[in-house]
Amino acid sequence: MKNSDASGPSQEQVAKDFDDVATSYSNDLDKTLAFTGMEHAFFVDVKRDHIVRMAQAHFPDLTQLDVLDLGCGIGAYHAGLKNRFRELHGIDVSEHSIQLASAKHPFVRYATFDGVRLPYEDQQFSLTFAVCVMHHVPPAQWASLLRELNRVTRPNGLMLIFEHNPYNPATQYIVKTCDIDKDAVLLRPRTLKKLAQAAGFEALDTKTIISVPPASPVLKRLDSLLGHLPFGAQYYLRGVKASA
Repeated sequence: MKNSDASGPSQEQVAKDFDDVATSYSNDLDKTLAFTGMEHAFFVDVKRDHIVRMAQAHFPDLTQLDVLDLGCGIGAYHAGLKNRFRELHGIDVSEHSIQLASAKHPFVRYATFDGVRLPYEDQQFSLTFAVCVMHHVPPAQWASLLRELNRVTRPNGLMLIFEHNPYNPATQYIVKTCDIDKDAVLLRPRTLKKLAQAAGFEALDTKTIISVPPASPVLKRLDSLLGHLPFGAQYYLRGVKASA
């Protein structure tokens, strides 16, 4: 794990790394997370619930949305999003991951890309999101990738990015002990917010999540109340593309 001032691996190396672990990815994460008493699927559910909740707050009808999951990997979030949107697209630099995702989720429109240029039209998506992706992107490409995300998002469209909280000790431990994160470069919330603003997003807001495991309605409420403090294991950045 490196800090946000460090350089990361090349995009080609990132693609190769994820090709190599695509088949065992979920099991590997379960082993890393074993000390928490919860499996990777629990944390997937938490973040997917946040995505749906924020989308419902921003849009009147989710079934009219075209949605992009940037850096979707093996499509861990997609089973629980079936029939939620008009179209759900997933894209990743790992060809093997996309092959596995396509076989498991035929209702999603998958594609691969070179990590630089997204193969989509301008303003194609109402909702774009990326879950624990940016820390695997070479820092030199952070700004350009966010500009690409802005390009394919519609005016007044919603953008959501989830990232590891570099200030949380448990998160630091998990990243250090997870082989796929060996070259991760964690982004501070302030850094990510500045990059998104420069890319053309506005109404930006960051909030930490999983300060406590939100495993019940009471704990979900507590986790939400703690979101403005820097304790959460992860955080999200929410933004809106500026009007045309």
